[in-house]
Amino acid sequence: MSALKPLQIDIVSDVVCPWCYIGKRRIENALALVPDVPVEVHWRPFFLNPWVPREGIGRDEYLTAKFGSVDAYKGIAQRVVAAAGEEGLTYHPELVKRQPNTIDCHRLIHWAEQSPAGDKSAAMKQRLMELYFRDGGDLTDRDVLVQAAADVGLDADDVRRRLATDEDVERISAQAQEAADKGISGVPTYVFAQKYAVSGAQPPEQLARAIRQVSAEVNAQAAE
Repeated sequence: MSALKPLQIDIVSDVVCPWCYIGKRRIENALALVPDVPVEVHWRPFFLNPWVPREGIGRDEYLTAKFGSVDAYKGIAQRVVAAAGEEGLTYHPELVKRQPNTIDCHRLIHWAEQSPAGDKSAAMKQRLMELYFRDGGDLTDRDVLVQAAADVGLDADDVRRRLATDEDVERISAQAQEAADKGISGVPTYVFAQKYAVSGAQPPEQLARAIRQVSAEVNAQAAE
């Protein structure tokens, strides 16, 4: 049993942000580099595209609004696809047909963290990202969301019932607003011990150094 105080890591990200998809793998690889450092990871919501309506919009309409045209995104996409591939991840931008509003995805991640079977938030986040980036899944489709929740061990009927309500909509919106109020505008952003923020999908080695340094500082302060 480690006598070290666990380092709290809050990861602010969105499930439709490709660099968050890559960043999730990189922080996992970083944690593997510092297995002796106890951590407590929390996935925090961020709305990459808060203007997208709850029902979502067509992907081409979204790309045109955000990048000027569908073709304008293709060059950007190639770089992201290559970066994802280097992490062993698959991104098929051509399969994505609908751009979702992600508040329901963040609700699922929040509920997964509170699962009676233990924290399943990382698995929920990963499943939603795989559906979107790898499979072109429609995250505006409630059946898709319910199945994703079931895939990681949540109760499908319970999730379907909760999705039909506004449960935790205000909570998620407030958490996303809190991140924005703190100046977080680019994601992923990793917040260590609620005081140090690292923005962007940084290399695992760099994240691992930050984890070790902040953990040492936190534990030195606790020992004083």
